[in-house]
Amino acid sequence: MTKGPVVIAGAGHAGFQLAAGLRQGGFTEPVTLLNGEGHLPYHRPPLSKAYLNSGPNTPVFRPAKFYFDQKIDLIEDRAISIDRAARKVSLASGYSLDYGHLVLATGARNRPLDIPNAKLDGVRYLRTIDEAEALRHRIASGQRAVVIGAGFIGLEFAATARAKGLDVDVVEIGTRVMARAVTAEISEFFQKQHTAADIRIHFGVHVTRIEADGGKVTGVSLSNGRRLPTELVVVGVGVLPNVELATDAGLPVAAGVIVDKHLRTADPNISAIGDCAQYASHRFGGSMRLESVQNATDHARCLAVQLTGNAKPYDDMPWFWSDQGSSKLQIVGLTTGSDQVVVRGDRASGSFSAFCYKAGKLLGIESVNNTSDHMIGRRLLAANRSITPEQAADNGFDLKSVLT
Repeated sequence: MTKGPVVIAGAGHAGFQLAAGLRQGGFTEPVTLLNGEGHLPYHRPPLSKAYLNSGPNTPVFRPAKFYFDQKIDLIEDRAISIDRAARKVSLASGYSLDYGHLVLATGARNRPLDIPNAKLDGVRYLRTIDEAEALRHRIASGQRAVVIGAGFIGLEFAATARAKGLDVDVVEIGTRVMARAVTAEISEFFQKQHTAADIRIHFGVHVTRIEADGGKVTGVSLSNGRRLPTELVVVGVGVLPNVELATDAGLPVAAGVIVDKHLRTADPNISAIGDCAQYASHRFGGSMRLESVQNATDHARCLAVQLTGNAKPYDDMPWFWSDQGSSKLQIVGLTTGSDQVVVRGDRASGSFSAFCYKAGKLLGIESVNNTSDHMIGRRLLAANRSITPEQAADNGFDLKSVLT
C-alpha cells in the first residue's frame, strides 16, 4: 500500500473517481484533489445535451458534504510544477504540497481554431460547465449557428441547437460524419438523421475566416468560396492532452503522458490517468490514448486498487456512447482498422448494429438504439470471445448463446 499523501492533479472524471475509490478501498493516508475550476467536480457528458436544454444546475458528482465526510481535501487550485526529488508539487496560488504519490489527471483542453477572428465572443467551445452555460444563453436567443467539426461533440450540439429552433450548418473537412470514430455504415445513418432534421452538413471544406462586423460574428467563409451567415460559431475540432506539467518535470511524453500497464510514469511515484495518459495496452498491443468517460473512470478504479495494495495492470475493454437527437450510439471495442463490417438488424427501423471484424476476428460493435447488442458485445469482448460474421448477420442467431 502506498505510504504518504496522495495528491491528484485534476478533478474531472478520472480524478474524482480515484479520490473516491481510494477511500472506498480503505486508504487512510491524506488524499488531496486539486480542482482548477470554480465548481464542484462534475459530469461532462450532459453538457452538450441535457444541460443545454435545462440548466443551470451543475451536474456534480457529489455535494460538498461528500468530500468532508470522506476526508478528501478538495482544493480549488491547480498544479503548476513538480519537484520530483523533493516530492513536492507547486500550486498556482503559491502554496506547495508534499506527496507520497502524485497522480496526473489533468485531462485535455479544446483544440483552438487558428484563423482570423477566431477569438471573437461569438466563437465558442464546449467542454467545461462555463462554456456550456454561455452556449445555453446563446442558443436561447440565437437564430443561426455554424458548427465546425462533425465529431461527437459537434453533432450532439448541432442536434440540440436544431431541436431548440436554431438554423444549423455543420462544416466538416472530411467526407463523412464521425469518420475517425465509426464505420461508414454508422456515419451514413447519422448523416441522414441530421439532414432529415434540416441540419445542413458541408463536407470536404474548411472555415478560412470568421466574418465580423463591429466585433460581432456575422458569418464564416469556407474554402470553396461560400459564405454561411451566422451569429454563433461552435468549434469542435478535437482536444489537446494537458501534458505540460509532465513535460516540465522531465517525464516522457508523446501523444500523452507515457505510462506503463500499471499507469505509472517513468517516475514510480507519479501516475497518469484519463484523457492525458498514453498507456501500454496488452489487450490491443502498443500504446494508446483514449478520450472517454469509461477510460477515465476505469483508469481511476484500477489505480485506486494498485495504490491500496493490489498491483493489477490496466486491461479494460473500452466503450463509448453519444446521444444525438433521438438516437443513441454505443460502441464497444476499437473498430478502426476493421476490414469487414456486418450489419445486424434493420437500418430502416433505426435499431441496428455494425459488427466490425479484422481477418475474421471481432474487433468491436457499434450499436444504434440497440442497448441489448451493446451489452452482450461488452461481455463477449471482455471475455475475449467472438462470433463469426455469418452468425452476426443472422438475425435469428442468439448472441447470448456464445456466453454460456
